[in-house]
Parts: sequence; structure tokens; C-alpha cells
Amino acid sequence: MSERFESEDLERLLADALRPIEPPERLGGRVEATLSKLTGAAASELSWWADELSETELQSLRDPRNWVRPVAAAAVGGVAGTALVLMSVRRRRRNDGFRAAVGEIRRSIDF
Repeated sequence: MSERFESEDLERLLADALRPIEPPERLGGRVEATLSKLTGAAASELSWWADELSETELQSLRDPRNWVRPVAAAAVGGVAGTALVLMSVRRRRRNDGFRAAVGEIRRSIDF
């Protein structure tokens, strides 16, 4: 009898522990703000890097070891920008449905 009680108690404890938890409402806004800052920082880094290149630095780009900063900035900007687009699509899909989300993506690509 005690084994049955312990297993039922264990099942209840596991069910309580594994219950999904909703994230705070402001979490989405904070993530979006952080991704926007990362995208902006990556864009400004690439802009600064391209503007500050002298003739000798342009020649030094033949060495792949000098590609680290621009490649890292492009990667961070690309990932953050993609995440922002996906978050926007997901938010709109919840409100309007899948067809509206696809239409929104097409309109954003067409500029």
C-alpha cells in the first residue's frame, strides 16, 4: 500500500514540477529591444569599419585573419535581424493567422 501511495505522490510531484510556466509579459519586449540594439551595434561596427579603411588596410584584407571583426559583426547582425523578423511574424501570426503572416513577409521583402 505504501509503494502505491509513494508512486502516486511521485507522479503528482513530477506533474507539478513539469507544468509549463508562462514567461513574463515584458520578456518579449526586452528580448526585442536587446535584438534591436545588437542589430544596430553590428551595423554601426560594419559602417565604421568600412569608413575607416585606408589603402594599406584594404591590402591587408587579403589575410583572412583580418576578417574576424567584420565577419563577427555581420553574423551577429544577421542573427539578430532574423530573430526580430521571426518574432514579428510570430506575433502577427497569433493575431491574424498564417495567411496574414505570409502576406506580411512578402510585403516586407518587396519593400
